[in-house]
Amino acid sequence: MKQKIVLASNNAGKLREFQQLFSPLGMDLHAQAELGVPDAPEPFFTFVENALTKARHAASLTGLPAIADDSGICVNALGGAPGVFSARYAGEPKSDQRNNEKLIASLADKADRSAYYYCVLVYVRSANDPQPVIADGRWQGEIIDRARGEGGFGYDPYFYLPELNKTVAELNSEQKNSLSHRAQALQELLKKLR
Repeated sequence: MKQKIVLASNNAGKLREFQQLFSPLGMDLHAQAELGVPDAPEPFFTFVENALTKARHAASLTGLPAIADDSGICVNALGGAPGVFSARYAGEPKSDQRNNEKLIASLADKADRSAYYYCVLVYVRSANDPQPVIADGRWQGEIIDRARGEGGFGYDPYFYLPELNKTVAELNSEQKNSLSHRAQALQELLKKLR
């Protein structure tokens, strides 16, 4: 029997990725909205604090173990921005298009286009778990000015991988799920859970 776990996210793109990554592991992930859990506030300036807050929130309202991530894109020339504000970089309402437009505009006069996707995963057995399992992953790349590819979501069409000569949006889901910051964090999480 699969273990029922709440995924502390309502992001459809993340949910698809996580379901693909966790399904072979015998974990039955359910988006928090399916279980009546509203979004948790994300008041912190670090990925780990936000992920831990989201995991504890989902676990407390469902009584189930919870997995949460906080992830984003960090651009070196912008001092790590947008960072934890990646999803709402251009303000509310959230918009991938507006976020990408703001990012490209912010880099207009910058020579350094290096960036990385960063992900922190937190697993809690219960809301008050004194030993949350924390893992992270980093995916290096560069920001380009023109979108390429139809896949992925968020900043993927602008996140270029020089070693593959492709953007993340040009990768198929199997490639993305084996290389991504989330995949790296998941592998670390699994090692820790074992």
